[in-house]
Amino acid sequence: MAGTFSQIYIQIVFAVKCRQNLIQKEWKEELNKYISGIITGKEQKSIIVNGMPDHIHVFVGLKPSMRISDLVRDIKNNSTNFINENGFLNRKFSWQNGYGAFSYSQSHIKNVYNYILNQEKHHMKKTFREEYFEFLEKFEVDHNEKYLFDWIE
Repeated sequence: MAGTFSQIYIQIVFAVKCRQNLIQKEWKEELNKYISGIITGKEQKSIIVNGMPDHIHVFVGLKPSMRISDLVRDIKNNSTNFINENGFLNRKFSWQNGYGAFSYSQSHIKNVYNYILNQEKHHMKKTFREEYFEFLEKFEVDHNEKYLFDWIE
């Protein structure tokens, strides 16, 4: 019997609406676990989820039958509901439109994992804006700055 075999590794990056610092340390780990559960529930492999108060990095092993846009939509919708229903904030939470998706080979998994694990350390040296533009340049992603995240300075 023939089967489909693949190893597709994608890092997905998305931001809080208006890049506000709304993800609090008190519930960040719970949110990361919840997002990981969404990924697993979609029968994808959650490798690591972590981020900063204003953005999230998700590293997944993706099956070819799953569209990245569908997975991101489900992560954002379900995690928004999770945050709002649990009353983590005294206001409505939402994610900003858009995301970045960057592919990696098997040999890069450990480095990407460690990079996402150590987000706080990385952001002592560079802003999210600098980080995101580095991704776009490194992966040679054609982009128009007009359509990127709403940046706060």
